[in-house]
Amino acid sequence: MLNHIHSKWLVSALALAVTVSANGQEPMTLHDCMEYAISNATKVRIQQATVGDARIARRDAILAVFLPTLNGGTSASYSFGRNIDPETNTYINTVSFSNGYNLSAGITLFNGFSAVNNLKISQTSLKMGETREKQVEAEICLAVMEAYYNVVYYKRLLDVYEEQVATAEQALNKARRQEELGQKGHADVIQMEADLADRQYELTNLHNMYRDQKMTLADLMFWPLEEELVIDMGMPGLAGPDAAPVIPGDSEESVVSFALAHNPGVRIADWTRQNAQLELKTARWQVLPSVSLSGGWSTSYYSFQGSQQTPFWDLLRRNGGEYVSMSVSVPIFNRLSRQSNIARRRNALARAEAEYDQTLREVESEVRRAVQDRDGAETAYSQAQHKAEVQEEAYTLNLKKLDQGLISPLEFQTANNNYLKARADEMNSLFKYLIKQAVVRYYNGVEYINQ
Repeated sequence: MLNHIHSKWLVSALALAVTVSANGQEPMTLHDCMEYAISNATKVRIQQATVGDARIARRDAILAVFLPTLNGGTSASYSFGRNIDPETNTYINTVSFSNGYNLSAGITLFNGFSAVNNLKISQTSLKMGETREKQVEAEICLAVMEAYYNVVYYKRLLDVYEEQVATAEQALNKARRQEELGQKGHADVIQMEADLADRQYELTNLHNMYRDQKMTLADLMFWPLEEELVIDMGMPGLAGPDAAPVIPGDSEESVVSFALAHNPGVRIADWTRQNAQLELKTARWQVLPSVSLSGGWSTSYYSFQGSQQTPFWDLLRRNGGEYVSMSVSVPIFNRLSRQSNIARRRNALARAEAEYDQTLREVESEVRRAVQDRDGAETAYSQAQHKAEVQEEAYTLNLKKLDQGLISPLEFQTANNNYLKARADEMNSLFKYLIKQAVVRYYNGVEYINQ
């Protein structure tokens, strides 16, 4: 397991964790950044709209199975000239008024189980939509995590280089006084000035990269452009100097087994395959007859100019009628469209099964690679931490030697470069390990936002 974080890093983390921005904003932790990004990301909003459509489709499928269609209508018309008297069925020349009402209902008794299969497909599609929403949220969280760690990495590296610039300025001032006293040559002073210029140049570049990474994080979060983003520069993922991240049941085989059963990509591929099977069954059943039942009621009212008027309600009751009908539709020949549809659905099922197998292979490969990357990153961090400790000790000794004039500025610059590289490698390997560890935990069922 990992050794504890360097003591200086912890002191710096504690100091930065309590920092408050000038406008009073509390620093945002990694969890806060993830929550903000999920709440404001357009990808999540788009997927939420898709899930809303899936819920509507499921509701429509449920209603199609259990409820009939119901229609009602009315009509009114005036006629002038020669018309047929509905009571005597003879032609008359007069002005007439007619008013009709109808109400009908119908339900499909059998249509090749299309409605039932559509209900199952809509339920599965809703699960797919909700799972895709979680998948989008996970992708956003991982991107935010990487950007967050990049910001923290460059900020910490920036602090280290600021210390180096301050040290180089003090050393140069001391060397100039020693040159005036004849204790140090002019070439050494020039070399130290060149070293300071290099440090200042690197510091400027680091500051630009820090601002760039901070802007990247703000873009991922959809943070308001006019507001400053202040994040917690502590060490997320490790609780303290003696804390070692332990994940129960995180062996390679256990993580692979869990991911193959619960990974969103695998579940979506499996549901896609199930829907393809249902659609193929529906297409095959469409070659059978369909049966529907319908019924209705209708009535009408007539009046003629100059004739005796029958009361409105009496005439409606007198002309009222009901009907019940059952229809059977037998498919005979439709230019082989049904056969072509079956063939297409069969190909879709074969494609879905192949994609499911491909997804299983890809997820298993990704999980095994993630576990190996995490273990490799853990080993690399341990080695980088040890190298940083050794290089720090060597840097301290060489700094004393430089003060005593026992080494040249060029030799000290080499030692200083080695120390800076070791510190950068240590921070870089730590953040890589934290990301790789988070990926393995995600495959093991722990959402990024809950880590």
